[in-house]
Amino acid sequence: MAAWDVLTAFDLVLGSVTLAAIALLVYHHAGYPLILRRAGRRPLPVPPEVPAEALPRVTVVVPAYNEAAVIAAKIDNLRALDYPADRLDVIVACDGCNDTTAGVASAAAALEPVLDADIRDFPENRGKVAVLNDVLGGPLGDLVCLTDASALLNPDALKIAAAHFADPRVGIVAGTYRFAETGTEGEAAYWRYQTENKRREAALGALVGCHGAGYLFRAGLFQPLPDDTINDDFILPMSIAAQGYRGVYEPRIIATELEVASLSQDQRRRRRIAAGNMQQLIRLVRVLHPRHGVLAFAFGSGKVLRALSPYLMILALVGSIWLGLAGSRFFGVLALLQILFYGAAVPKLVQPERHWPKPIELIHYLVAGHWAALIGGSRYLLGMEAGRWQRVGDDDPFGMATHISLKTRIAKRAFDIVGALIGLTIGMIFAIPVAIAIRLTSPGPVIFRQMRIGRSLPDRTELFMMLKFRSMYVDAEARTGPVWATKNDPRITPVGLFLRKTRLDEIPQLINVLKGDMSLVGPRPERPGITHRLEDAIPFFAERTYGIRPGITGLAQVNQGYDESLDDVRSKVLFDHAYGLSIMDFWRWLRMDLHILWKTIAVMVGGRGQ
Repeated sequence: MAAWDVLTAFDLVLGSVTLAAIALLVYHHAGYPLILRRAGRRPLPVPPEVPAEALPRVTVVVPAYNEAAVIAAKIDNLRALDYPADRLDVIVACDGCNDTTAGVASAAAALEPVLDADIRDFPENRGKVAVLNDVLGGPLGDLVCLTDASALLNPDALKIAAAHFADPRVGIVAGTYRFAETGTEGEAAYWRYQTENKRREAALGALVGCHGAGYLFRAGLFQPLPDDTINDDFILPMSIAAQGYRGVYEPRIIATELEVASLSQDQRRRRRIAAGNMQQLIRLVRVLHPRHGVLAFAFGSGKVLRALSPYLMILALVGSIWLGLAGSRFFGVLALLQILFYGAAVPKLVQPERHWPKPIELIHYLVAGHWAALIGGSRYLLGMEAGRWQRVGDDDPFGMATHISLKTRIAKRAFDIVGALIGLTIGMIFAIPVAIAIRLTSPGPVIFRQMRIGRSLPDRTELFMMLKFRSMYVDAEARTGPVWATKNDPRITPVGLFLRKTRLDEIPQLINVLKGDMSLVGPRPERPGITHRLEDAIPFFAERTYGIRPGITGLAQVNQGYDESLDDVRSKVLFDHAYGLSIMDFWRWLRMDLHILWKTIAVMVGGRGQ
C-alpha cells in the first residue's frame, strides 16, 4: 500500500503539513549546520594590535543580583585585566540584592592593588533591563563591556576587542563562552555545537546575537531596551546591527562560566532563553526581510526555527501518529521512529544522576532542551514570562520544592505530556461527532468552561479554567448554585448522559494537561464555590493537592463514582491522601498511575461512568 493510498483529502493536507514540519526540523538541526560548515571555512580576520596610547576608554559593566558567592572572584578577574588603569572604568550594578553582594564587591575592590570600581547598590529589584538602561544611559567610555558576575574574562580580552573596534564599521565584538565545568555530557556537546555555529555564522558575515557572559559594543550606539526585554544579549546587539554596524565574533575573547548548573537549573535557564527567543521572533520579524541578506538567512535558519522547533516536533509526531492510524505505512514508520527517538531520552529522565552512554545523554539534552523551549515559548505567548531576572538556582523548575522527588516530578510531567498527546490524537476521532451531537440536541456552546482549584503551593493555590464537552443544559445551576451531580440528574442532556458514562466529556481536559493545569492522574479538581464548605467539614481536605496537580482520573475516581454527598467526598479524600503517599516513591507512583489508567480505560469501555 502506498503512502497516500488510504488517505482522505483532510489527511492529504495534514500529511503535507506534517512532512513540511519534519523537513524544517531536519533543515534546522542538520541542513543549516551543514551549510554553515561549508560556507564558514574561511578563517576569521585577526586585526593588528592597537598601540597603548591609542587604546579607547572601556567601561566594564557587571549587572548583579545576589552574586555574593562569586563577586569577589569577578573583582579579582577585572583587576587582572591587561588594560591601562587610566582607560578602564568598572561599574558593579547591584539590582536590589538582598544578600551581601555590594559589601563583598566593595571589600574585594579595596584589596591591593586597589581596583577603582563604582559599586552601585540599587535598593529596589527592578530587573536587569532596568539596571542596564539606568547605567548605560549615564556617562561611559568609548566602549562598553557587558559581562556576567559569574563569568571570568581572559586578561587580554579588552585589548583584543579594541583591535577590532579600530575599524569604524564594527559596532559589536562578541566573545566565546566556556564552562569551567559542565554539568552533563549533553550540556558540553550543546555548547560546543553552539560555539562552532556562532563562529561559522560570523565567518559568513552574520553575527546573530551575543552571549551575555562577555561582549563589547560602542557606547554611543546603545538604545534603551523595552522594560520587558528577556534576552538583552540578543536584542541589544541586533539593535546595533540594525543601525548598519558589523558584528564580530572573536574566539580569542573567552568568558569562562564558574557556576555549574544542575539539570533542573539548566532547564530553568533554557526556559528563560526560550521565552526570549519567542519574543525575538515576534519583535524582530522585520529582520527576515531579504534586504538584510545573510543576517536574515542566519536569523531565520537559526533563531526563528529554534523557537518554533518544539511546536514543529509536536505537529510532526501527532500528524504521523494520526496518519499512521489512518492506514499509511509510511507515516506509521515515521511515527515509530519519532517515538523511539523520544524514548531514548527516557533513561536519563528517570535516572538523571546516572552517567549514561553518550548517545543517550545527547538525545536527552536535545529533547529536554526542546521541552524547555516549549514551556518558555508558551509562557511568553501566554503573557506569563516577566522581564525581571532571577538567579538560575533561585526557583524550582516546576514551581516549588515539595515532598515529591525531582525525578518523580519530571517523569510524571513527561508521562502527562506523552499521554495527553496520544489521548488527543485518538480523541480527535470522537471529537467532531461529539461536538455535532451536542449542538444538535441542545442549545449552547460545545465546550464547557468552569473555574477549578488546582495545585496547592506554599505561597499560593493555583486556579485554572477546566475544559469539558458540555453535558448539561446551559445555566443548569442558575437557580441551585454549585451542587453535586446526582443519579438521573435532570440537568444532564441525553447526549451528556452518554458522554459521562463513557468519560468522553473529559477529552478536552487533555488540553489542560498539556498546559500544566492538570495531570492525567491526581485528585479531583474541585470548584471554589464548594471548596470552602468542604474545608470546614473535612479535615485536611486542602492538603490533598499539596504539590500535586489535580487529575482527569485518579485513585478516588476509579474506586468511586461522581460525588453525590459530603460522605462521598469524605471517602474520596482518603483515596487522595493514599495517592499522595504513593507518589513519594518513584516506582510506587509509576505502578499506581499505570493501574489507575488501566482501570479508567475499563470504566470507559464498560460505560460505567456517571
